[in-house]
Amino acid sequence: MIDRRQFLATTGLAAIGSGLIPNAALAQGGDAALNAEFERIFQDAVAHAPEMATSLGLDKGALAPLKRQLSPRTPARRAEDVARTRAALTRLAAFEGQGLSPAARLNLEVVRYSLNTQIASAERFGMDSAIRPYRLFQQGGAYFSVPDFLNTAHTINQASDAEAYLARLEQFATALDQDSAMQAEEARRGLLAPGWSLDLTLGQMRALRRQPAATASMVESLVRRAAAKGLAGDWQARASAIVADKVYPALDRQIALVETLKPTTRAGDGIWRIPQGDAVYAMALAQATTTSMTPDEVHRLGLAQVAEISGQLDTILKAQGLRDGSVGERLARLNVRPDQLYANDAAGRAALLAGLNDGVKAMYAKLPRAFATVPTQPLEIRAVPVEIQDGAANGYYNRASLDGSRPAIYFVNLKDVGDWPKYTLPALTYHEGVPGHHLQISLAQESRDIPTLRKIGFFSAYSEGWALYAEQLAEELGAYATPLERAGYLQSFLFRAARLVVDTGIHAKRWSREQATDYMVATTGFARPRTLREVERYCTQAGQACSYKVGHMAWTRARARAEASLGDRFDLKQFHEVLKEGAMPLTILERRIDERIAAQRG
Repeated sequence: MIDRRQFLATTGLAAIGSGLIPNAALAQGGDAALNAEFERIFQDAVAHAPEMATSLGLDKGALAPLKRQLSPRTPARRAEDVARTRAALTRLAAFEGQGLSPAARLNLEVVRYSLNTQIASAERFGMDSAIRPYRLFQQGGAYFSVPDFLNTAHTINQASDAEAYLARLEQFATALDQDSAMQAEEARRGLLAPGWSLDLTLGQMRALRRQPAATASMVESLVRRAAAKGLAGDWQARASAIVADKVYPALDRQIALVETLKPTTRAGDGIWRIPQGDAVYAMALAQATTTSMTPDEVHRLGLAQVAEISGQLDTILKAQGLRDGSVGERLARLNVRPDQLYANDAAGRAALLAGLNDGVKAMYAKLPRAFATVPTQPLEIRAVPVEIQDGAANGYYNRASLDGSRPAIYFVNLKDVGDWPKYTLPALTYHEGVPGHHLQISLAQESRDIPTLRKIGFFSAYSEGWALYAEQLAEELGAYATPLERAGYLQSFLFRAARLVVDTGIHAKRWSREQATDYMVATTGFARPRTLREVERYCTQAGQACSYKVGHMAWTRARARAEASLGDRFDLKQFHEVLKEGAMPLTILERRIDERIAAQRG
């Protein structure tokens, strides 16, 4: 998955053949002015988002002071962000109908869609996000994100970087207090996570708090990396003092607040439990899928997909001698077979990560068969940090910095190695790594055909749909070595199809989290603890789980149309070059594929 988140043409003739004329060839008149406005919007956004600046590797030069800062978490800041975005939209509206090139019109359409989406939740519901309506929950809040951000995104190469780390560590205490104030206010409006989510949140807060300040993970990250760069300084004493004197007292205050608020939270698990819950879910589903599908339509689609994929799995499992019980029951037995399990210890975790790295290397060798352009950005595979693994997703991807100073990272949750039977891991690697998220996002970031603002754009349905399509493409490339690995890929698809049923069940049909977990375990055969973590994510991040399969079907529909229309002229490598146009809503993607087909047919 994915806090988520893209044509080679060097001559006019090549551009006409691909359906897109590159910006460089048309950077004049309206296009040039529009590109300048895009850059203004991007630079303005970075200047007001220290974490974004660091994540993109832009906290240097004139923006170097941002490396010492964290973004404020206040109502005033949210209002400022909305006003800034609304002003940008007003300026962009002036470009409508100004004789722009096709490429510029596409960029304008996508950017306006994205900016309107960014402020819709705040303007209509007074919340940051319809998809993530809660301030503090098991995967949200400064307590959850800041330590991980400091460890994975904040680079340390010189003494000033270490000093900046200390400055941010001190501001972490402020961020915690700001989150607490915002949560107290939002709770009065009924925006408070379910009780079990608050229990998980408290568990993670306490785990963070239990660490002795001198050896806290936040301190050790600085000490370890400063030592690796030979940076002299009493980093451990200074960092541990900040943690003990400022961070931990703020964390204590937040723990006390959540304990006080928990008895007041409303019953139920879905977004329907909050004020205007049905309207919030409608917005969340529309934003996650970038379609106008209703909850009932998504639910029915999920049921149909579950039935179809289960039938394919039934055939493979029977051929492997697995005949008794439902598909889910047979997969559950396969999941615990000794030959499919790594040891649940440090050596087993190391072996699992080594196997994932081997899978990425093997896939890189196959990519030229399906892609004209292969990304150059490196990819690291790491275990989810122990202090957040209880609430974290099972796997997720963090993009590389734009300047190449920090690699992309694919995280896998190794709380229980039993969650990852060997036959399921290839599909996971192709989803999170290549040809999935890493390839798609890296090609966008390296593209010369789109403005920077769009290089960092993210639409869940586009990216998660692509990642599922990548799992399917891996089968075409012969990447699944055994029938069981192919079963693992189909189980991944079954899992995403079941999400359509479960997400709409929770938020539109008022399913309980236990009911949703029962359905997913019975359908997919995944272990109950892993499945419960997934369902808990869906409860607190509405609609996002639907983006995968809805997006996948849009990608496969578009490719099927291209193949049917172009026949022998269809070129898979050129079809995939659409990635260099950047992420976009599914409705625009399907239109762009049609335009590319028409351009190739002449």
